[in-house]
Amino acid sequence: MPQTIDYPASGAVAATAPAWQCVAGGLLFLASLALCVLGYLAFAAPGPWLDAPPILQWSAREFSVTRGSAQQTEAGLVVTAPDATRSVVIALNTSFRARDYPVIAWDAANVPQGVVATLLWYSDIHASRMFRRPVAIEGGHLTPVSVSGDPGWLAHIRGLALVLQGDFKQPIVVRGAAAKPMSAAQVLGDCAREWFGFEPWTGASINGLKRASEARELPLPAMLAGAAALATLGYAGLWRWRLRSLGVTPEVGLAAVIVAAWIVADGGWEWNLLRQGAATWERYGGKSWQERHLAAEDGPLFGFINRVRTKLPPAPARVFIAADLLYFRARAAYHLYPYNAYYDPASPAIPPPGVVRSGDYLVAYRRQGVQYDAAERRLRWDGYPAVEAELLLAEPGAALFQIR
Repeated sequence: MPQTIDYPASGAVAATAPAWQCVAGGLLFLASLALCVLGYLAFAAPGPWLDAPPILQWSAREFSVTRGSAQQTEAGLVVTAPDATRSVVIALNTSFRARDYPVIAWDAANVPQGVVATLLWYSDIHASRMFRRPVAIEGGHLTPVSVSGDPGWLAHIRGLALVLQGDFKQPIVVRGAAAKPMSAAQVLGDCAREWFGFEPWTGASINGLKRASEARELPLPAMLAGAAALATLGYAGLWRWRLRSLGVTPEVGLAAVIVAAWIVADGGWEWNLLRQGAATWERYGGKSWQERHLAAEDGPLFGFINRVRTKLPPAPARVFIAADLLYFRARAAYHLYPYNAYYDPASPAIPPPGVVRSGDYLVAYRRQGVQYDAAERRLRWDGYPAVEAELLLAEPGAALFQIR
């Protein structure tokens, strides 16, 4: 008896070809990603989804520093040192309705874990009382503070302040602050900026991105992993319901889901790399080596050390470096080589007189506790007895002395 063979229709064969399986996997991934985003917004956006007030943002130029030392730069407000009480206070005048903005976020970088951060505010019905909430520090950044449940978050907020207490090992950069309504559009916009916003190269690695606020928001890899898992389940169900009967194996479609997630993740890194290349060229392109150093983050220090070099004899000469922050001590020593530069990597302490002998040089850069009597040519630091010294170079916050 002759056997009959049933061939699938040509349309069914075309629909199950590898290309169509890839398209199905990719579309399932995109749909799953949209569902994951909506699910996240349902929990993370308690504010109104429609007719929400806009985000209020303040730049570093609007800040005033009432305690500690700081300077305005293109990168933001650079906090260089606390005051005698180991505190820095950054104040901001505001006027907004408290109930419209349940979250306050400070945009700061390089905040060490040992520093204690606190948010202060006062309202028009409690003008004489200052309210406070602690601010957590994660990955060197300040996490947003939810103040909606605080009994002092009422009426109109007339002023905000950020207090930083502790020892600073390197400058802290405060770029701005924001009051957020936590609407769906605002939360989604924050996520998009965190996932695909430009992250300048820090020198730690060029092979990956460390999103500053991923510890407190939703990391893109976690979102992609959730979407890929959901798409995988969806494709497995589709294969079991329809594709298996057509003799299709699931490997191609499942691989398409994984590749789609990888393309989104890697695309963010590639886009960041392109912008980093453009930013690097804009900052350093076509400049001499000295101009490139002056354009770098420690440009003011490099310029001062260059002027110090004109006052020093030929190398070698003993040069002691005094600065409150380790960053400035280390960078100053680097720029002074091949001179015999000394600094303490563990503390800002300057060696006592006796260790610093006649003929040595002392560079003081943003260092408290250094006093010079120009009339008597006497230099004192950290409570030690004064020594004879000559002031060779003086600039705001910086000086060069030769011990006599």
